[in-house]
Amino acid sequence: MNLKKIVLSMSIVTLVSCSGDEDGYTDISNENSDTTENPTFTGSLTVLQNVFGDNIDPNNLDNYANQVVPNYVTKDNTGGNTITDAKATLGRVLFYDKNLSVDNTIGCASCHQQAFAFGDSNDVSTGVNGVTGRHSMRLINTRFARETRFFWDERANTLEEQTTQPIQDHAEMGFSGQNGDPALSDLLIKLEALDYYQELFQFAYGNTTITEARLQESMAQFIRSIQSFDAKYDVGRSVVQNDNQQFPNFTAQENEGKDLFFRPPNENGAGCITCHAAPEFDIDPMSLNNGVIGIFADATATDLTVTRAPTLRDVFNSSGVINGALMHDASMASATDAIEHYNDIDATGNTNLDNRLRGGPGGNGQNLNLTTAEIQALEAFIKTLSGTSVYTDTKWSDPFIN
Repeated sequence: MNLKKIVLSMSIVTLVSCSGDEDGYTDISNENSDTTENPTFTGSLTVLQNVFGDNIDPNNLDNYANQVVPNYVTKDNTGGNTITDAKATLGRVLFYDKNLSVDNTIGCASCHQQAFAFGDSNDVSTGVNGVTGRHSMRLINTRFARETRFFWDERANTLEEQTTQPIQDHAEMGFSGQNGDPALSDLLIKLEALDYYQELFQFAYGNTTITEARLQESMAQFIRSIQSFDAKYDVGRSVVQNDNQQFPNFTAQENEGKDLFFRPPNENGAGCITCHAAPEFDIDPMSLNNGVIGIFADATATDLTVTRAPTLRDVFNSSGVINGALMHDASMASATDAIEHYNDIDATGNTNLDNRLRGGPGGNGQNLNLTTAEIQALEAFIKTLSGTSVYTDTKWSDPFIN
């Protein structure tokens, strides 16, 4: 048995709950009162088989509720929306269903593709009436993020709120209810007419009523189930006491990059860890703007409202190929571009720049003086944060493909 298999089997545990409300995290052990955790399917298998083939078997559901999580991962923003296999399965169908757009051409997965860590390889995504205003954010390990608000500008207070906002956007999926667009209520009627939703909502909720709250709840469960903890980083972290030790499975360059990532600038490091804390490598909820203020395809405009970012996990795929451009305006085509940005930040005119990037008393912008070799080492470390199964596991795949 190889080292990867050994250490992962030693280190993974099932995450049941996080007690208390420290850092905004609440006890997630409460059962959802709307249904039992493992309902019995009493509908017509023929209906589901005709639509999904062997991709969904309600009598043998994929495991969404009890996936293994490394014991060093402690954050969980599930709140009261405890994941169940039945609701996450419904959420999967909704996530991929193009019927959620006004012209049946766009689903959530059109902009958040499994092949790109549930992001988009295009700079901006195509909707039913144009393109998105910002690059589509990767949806990896959202359950384990410290930041519980969503979108680049954090305008959605919860993942649940976020899930139906693209549906109600004129450019994206078109059910805005404004300027001649049908409303979300029209979408609910549309979904009620589809026999497979009659079966799936009955299965998950005990009746066939379709509401926005149920769309939000089930899609959020599916999205929170998307996790990636089989990276080279996880293999190394499983056999050491803490991140400051050398990882035995890392190359010298990867260990150097890890040290730079964790070491503060006043100790000749890059200090990335202050905003992207391990082991989740998500964004600090208190972060302000990172110095990237562009607006896609408009060189004269600026946007200071962007304060959120996705996790640094799976910036690259398992083959080391980047999963699309970086930053909200897709202005950086490589990780090297992003690291060089943080290496020398211009604070001029940015009233919302995070204080950690202002570069000390002068406040003119951070200058790390990283060498080319150090930038390459940081990129090598970031590549160790990419997993494998998130790209191939069928429980996160398109259920409509037979």
